[in-house]
Amino acid sequence: MIVVGLMSGTSADGVDAAVVRLDGAPPRLDWELLAHSHLPHPDQVRAEIFACFRPESSSVDRLCSLNFALGEVFAGAALEAIHAAGLKPADVDLIGSHGQTLWHVPPGAGGAGVPPGAGGAGVPPGAAERASTLQIGEAAVIVERTGIPVVSNFRTRDMAAGGQGAPLVPLADWLLFSDPRLTRAAQNIGGIGNVTYLPPVSDRASTAQGVFAFDTGPGNMLMDDAARRASQGALEYDRDGALAAQGHCDHELLESLLADAYFEAAPPKTTGRERFGAQLGAQIWQTGKERGLSAADMLATLTAFTVESIARAYRRFLPVFPDEVIISGGGAYNPTLKMMLAECLAPARLLTSAELGIPADAKEALAFAVLAYETWHGRPGNIPAATGASHPVILGTLTSV
Repeated sequence: MIVVGLMSGTSADGVDAAVVRLDGAPPRLDWELLAHSHLPHPDQVRAEIFACFRPESSSVDRLCSLNFALGEVFAGAALEAIHAAGLKPADVDLIGSHGQTLWHVPPGAGGAGVPPGAGGAGVPPGAAERASTLQIGEAAVIVERTGIPVVSNFRTRDMAAGGQGAPLVPLADWLLFSDPRLTRAAQNIGGIGNVTYLPPVSDRASTAQGVFAFDTGPGNMLMDDAARRASQGALEYDRDGALAAQGHCDHELLESLLADAYFEAAPPKTTGRERFGAQLGAQIWQTGKERGLSAADMLATLTAFTVESIARAYRRFLPVFPDEVIISGGGAYNPTLKMMLAECLAPARLLTSAELGIPADAKEALAFAVLAYETWHGRPGNIPAATGASHPVILGTLTSV
């Protein structure tokens, strides 16, 4: 089959699309990346996404409208990637669309991010703390614009089975990056950081035995927030880590950030914008100003926050420290972050997914092409050791042509 995978992550900068030829079944899944592309969100759509991220500015009518607007955006991204592959929509068998996460409350989050007053009159007791997740980007719109069946809504079935609903990329990480000799960690650094632990293939059977994954904590999200504040909105992110490279880390502030209870919790665990988003960014920025930090110092501290949260998670929770760490996502393009990460993870060898044939900004889209392919064939796509689900489940909802 030829499958298009679509992904818009917690940074919400646009849609990554991967066109993949897939054949066979795990563990012998043959794959070929035919093309990948990135379609930035239109300014108005991105502004609306960020408004709907926040309970204080969101509303049911805005969510309803944005769901359909994002369906159009995802459809456009799919068609652009198909064209980049030299194909026509009729050549493509399936689309896997993760959608745009707006809110995610995993089991045990204790209502993290739930606005004051939730669970009041007319709301069942405990509803504010109930595990739940919401991804939007109407699949019916994608089907109508492309003429291709769509698998969407991947996270919900895993959560219904008691899981965190994420991370869902470990199946693809296992298929793409496992090595016969080396212990590897596949570290994505998008808005949030997440890691998949990959023991050597020779140490286990032809299943994903021993593979597990969890969110390490913040990725680029807090750095992006600080870059916007430092530039009065002129910068969307710290390009090449240039501001961080000019600053000095405030180690006292760093240690206070690392004292967050999330880092002590054992996997399986996930997190998101509700914990490490703009609300926390505003608090950190104010604290930094009170401590007399420059914008560059703030970026240096927040970059160190991401790096230290990853390194400490490895040493605390991975059964064996990895021989190699394969990074992907936007963080793979930040040389300052990469340099700091290489130092903190030594003696592990740091490399990017691009060095193994998968562009850093294509990996998660490729993963959702794989997951859609597995759903189409009636095979489970989650790894319970990664998500905490009670059993393997077939992921997603199929919207047919």
